[in-house]
Amino acid sequence: MDLIVHRALAPPPDAAEVEIVERKGLGHPDTMCDAIAEAFSRALCREYLEATGRVLHHNVDKALLAAGVSRPAFGGGRVVEPMCVILAGRAALEPGGRRLDVAGIAEAVTRDWLGAHLHALDARRDVIVSSHVRPGSSELVDLFGGRAHETPIANDSSCGVGYAPLSRLERLVLAVEKRLNSARTRAEDPALGEDVKVMGFRHGESVRLIVACAMVDGALRGLGDYVAARDRVVEIALGEAGAIFPRPIDVRANVGDDLEAERIYLTVTGTSAEAGDDGQAGRGNRINGLIAPGRPTTIESVAGKNPITHVGKLYNLAASLIAQRIAEAHPELGFVECRMVSAIGRPIDDPELLEVRVFGGIEADGHELASVLEPLVRDELARLPGYAGRLLRGQLVLDDWPLERRAGDGHDR
Repeated sequence: MDLIVHRALAPPPDAAEVEIVERKGLGHPDTMCDAIAEAFSRALCREYLEATGRVLHHNVDKALLAAGVSRPAFGGGRVVEPMCVILAGRAALEPGGRRLDVAGIAEAVTRDWLGAHLHALDARRDVIVSSHVRPGSSELVDLFGGRAHETPIANDSSCGVGYAPLSRLERLVLAVEKRLNSARTRAEDPALGEDVKVMGFRHGESVRLIVACAMVDGALRGLGDYVAARDRVVEIALGEAGAIFPRPIDVRANVGDDLEAERIYLTVTGTSAEAGDDGQAGRGNRINGLIAPGRPTTIESVAGKNPITHVGKLYNLAASLIAQRIAEAHPELGFVECRMVSAIGRPIDDPELLEVRVFGGIEADGHELASVLEPLVRDELARLPGYAGRLLRGQLVLDDWPLERRAGDGHDR
């Protein structure tokens, strides 16, 4: 492995003149596709472990949501045509010599996830599930199927990126969406749907948030109720901002509304997927739950990829965890970025190249910094073969921050 450590010449992210951060919330169609693809992969992992004692080859990272048709109305409208979730990919179909009902698993995990996370959606009536999973190619299956005691072999030439810590704006955008979609908010405000999108931007010290929140028609009696619910979204966002930014910020919600014409963001199910917006895996949040164009990023989609050999998933996790561990162990280095590159056929714990970039700290050249950081980097790489088990146990998560769950963490959704 080539380990490269150097100092950034650019200003740290929170000192840049302009910063833009976005998060697509729990009920956004793209987020739904990612979550369902990942739930599908984990269900297959559990089936494989039960049948053979090991996770077999699969990649079910292709998910598409075709929106339905609805007629929202105050007091309760209806879904006229259901949305359609289409799942595709490759998987071992006969673990342990028995035929796996992959289509049944795909349908069950889709309806279970939607039913558990969208409070106003009827996951049986309002959704069609279509599965198109086929066997994997012999080359990738052979790469996957090494001996159980060997380090898994990368099944792709890919890259992963990560960074830590989050900037103040990144923390705010994440916190606002999570608060709006928390169990507490859902109990207090059933009119707020799960399809929340938060766009944050900072120009110098001026911070603005634009929040889109689908409203549930059955919980609203009329336009006055709608406006009150929209005001509550602003109130919640401002409450989160007060703990992060010392100066007041500007928050607007559902800015596309035309109240006079009653063109408003009203839905039956709490998601635009019922009529207005299609979704696709890989088009939404990056692995840490954010879309931040000023930060290192990759278009590699992680949800639904196998957690054993697919470095498109593993290296985004590892790069993020390496950056987080360095930032925590050496706060004097300021912001930390990590980039990793794999080569197909190489052990997953031995990347071709690993770059660490820091924005502050003591005066030291790259070689001195590398000698300090290399033990931590290699320790995290040694953990890579265990990521699959940690993902299945919920100790590692996607679409959130921090990615690593530790004792005492509180998560209410």
